[in-house]
Amino acid sequence: MATVFNAYEQLTKVNFRNWIKPTFSPEHGVLIVLFGSFLTGAALAQAWTYCTTLALICAFFTLQLEHPLIVQIKQRSTWKPRFVIWTGIYGAIAILLGGWLWIQYRVLVWIYTIFFLALIIDVIAVFRRKHKSILNELVIFAAICLSTPLAYAATTGSLSIEAMIMWIVNTLFFGSAIFTIKLRRKKTSSLTPGVAYHSIASLIVMGFLLLGWLKLVTALAFAVVLIKFAVVIGFREWYTQAKFHSVALLETRFALLYIAIASISLLPAHLPRV
Repeated sequence: MATVFNAYEQLTKVNFRNWIKPTFSPEHGVLIVLFGSFLTGAALAQAWTYCTTLALICAFFTLQLEHPLIVQIKQRSTWKPRFVIWTGIYGAIAILLGGWLWIQYRVLVWIYTIFFLALIIDVIAVFRRKHKSILNELVIFAAICLSTPLAYAATTGSLSIEAMIMWIVNTLFFGSAIFTIKLRRKKTSSLTPGVAYHSIASLIVMGFLLLGWLKLVTALAFAVVLIKFAVVIGFREWYTQAKFHSVALLETRFALLYIAIASISLLPAHLPRV
């Protein structure tokens, strides 16, 4: 009897350790999307305050709650305490920080509304087994890139057309990875969707430039994604057969180049003195 009790106690300890072990998104590339988008928003605001820092922390935990939430929904036939617990922890931190920022700047309600709509669409896609569809992945990128207007609004206390335009441009840039990655799979190896996407995205960015909503250098930063797509097509055989680590490095380098050019282009000629 004592042996059974000891075995049960040991099993309980093991389960408890698993429950309290933090869970993070295995897709590290989304962190680059988050921080890169946030940085362009802060550059556009041309300042960094303690509210900017709180907004960054809030955005990080909001991103992290998506992974355990989606995993739990996929395994909805059985409850996984670890995913439920950490969804609650990440969600609580994000809500507390987001709520405090909203009290300071009510304009953030528009960003929160767009995010919750994107989250609802994502959850519905999981239930319908469409989580990896092109449309839903674009919605996810759009939700992550909301860190651009979040950074701007949390820093300045307002929203601007330029901030929302940068949100769209960032979404178009980072969303392009969907079409290059899908070239590595036989079922989605057609170039047609990728060519159509990059053509439409380029026209949208050009339209923003002509309307005066984008600086020339910022618009030219988007050309980085066209260069990346050209490189992928030119070395398609290598790209489709290379290890994912090599592909991730390629995507990361182009992403960092874009973030650097876009962020610098949004800064003033001389930063204001503190």
